[in-house]
Amino acid sequence: MINMIRLDERMIHGQVAIKWSRHTNVNRIVVANDDAATNQTVKNSLMMAAPSTVKVAIKSVSESMELLNDPRSNDLKILVIVANPSDLLSILENVKDIPLVNIGNFGRISLSGNQSSRKHYRSHLYADELELEVFRKIVDLGIKTIYQVTPEEQPEPLKKVLNL
Repeated sequence: MINMIRLDERMIHGQVAIKWSRHTNVNRIVVANDDAATNQTVKNSLMMAAPSTVKVAIKSVSESMELLNDPRSNDLKILVIVANPSDLLSILENVKDIPLVNIGNFGRISLSGNQSSRKHYRSHLYADELELEVFRKIVDLGIKTIYQVTPEEQPEPLKKVLNL
């Protein structure tokens, strides 16, 4: 079962490996990212950053959806990680029973069109108009969606953070 899906453009790093994997009490991490799935160097880096107590799968978005929809995944505790809002929306529209969407780090390092068109919403959240529209669609799905960089921080509804 999916415990949480997190949008974090850095995918697996210290916050995810140490804090979020423990906070969500998961035994699996699924990174859903087309680029990472096809780049062995990125895959190796993500695997090295992952906690040793958790099994990790790095798959394309479509392969991740297939994996997450497999009934055998119901017995697992899964943290899903995506790197951009479009991939997040695809998964939310095609995978059932996602209880929580966590928006962490996005928009400071990922490249998208004109970086100068991105608006600053929180210390680790930036989005341009096209990304904001995708976030609006995510919120409209009705799944609990929060902005929270680390588990120690107070979660904020994404709708409020982005003034949607």
